[in-house]
Amino acid sequence: MYAVVQVRGVVKTNREIRDTLKMLRLHHVNHCVLVPETPAYQGMIRKVKDFVAYGEVDEGTLATLLRTRGRLTGNERLTDDYIREHTPYADIDEFAAALCNGETSFGDLVEIKPVLRLHPPRKGFKTVKRTFQEGGALGYYGPRINDLLYRMR
Repeated sequence: MYAVVQVRGVVKTNREIRDTLKMLRLHHVNHCVLVPETPAYQGMIRKVKDFVAYGEVDEGTLATLLRTRGRLTGNERLTDDYIREHTPYADIDEFAAALCNGETSFGDLVEIKPVLRLHPPRKGFKTVKRTFQEGGALGYYGPRINDLLYRMR
């Protein structure tokens, strides 16, 4: 499971990039989506790698994000009670583990919003014009995306 966070805006960009971000449901900076590691999604992420930060999210970080930023329709918070009533899982931690393992998806819950609206990271981005490997904030983070997501919760 990849976490993809939009880091840069899309003013004066190529139409293909804007369309790909739209297909990923990334409409604003600091929005995050969770996507499976399929070849189709990997190709979409590769196309927009200069505008997003992405990497493999772990269960603990995902559970924290769902507790703090997970929303239902009507802007209601995602709770353990809702998960218990609408899924076979006991709480958000089990649901996050199932999401990471690919046993379930956000599509199984009809009322959950697929986009997590995050705060800007504490201490900020280093720069949004260079890749992570060059000391910036763009591109592939690997498992270190969890540090960024923790700062943005």
